[in-house]
Amino acid sequence: MNVSSIVVRTTPDHIDEVKEKINSLDRCEVHFHDSHGKIVATIEGESIIGQMEDLKHIQGIPFVYSANVSYVYCEDELTDALEEMKDQKSLSAPD
Repeated sequence: MNVSSIVVRTTPDHIDEVKEKINSLDRCEVHFHDSHGKIVATIEGESIIGQMEDLKHIQGIPFVYSANVSYVYCEDELTDALEEMKDQKSLSAPD
């Protein structure tokens, strides 16, 4: 599972419209917005490719003038890193 946090900028007059369109996407959810047109949302998915498709879709929503990734969490990468650390620890442990 991958989770990306994105920051979307729109005009103050179009916040509700843009939030509604973002929330209508299957893997997207709006978590915060302010009165100046800044929206914080997440995109969840099994692959980065799907998340990038959703980001491009959000960038194409009318009245969105920017949508950028702020943070990415990749569960598989964490699992792989923990396994690698475990393997390294067992290799370096004295007999």
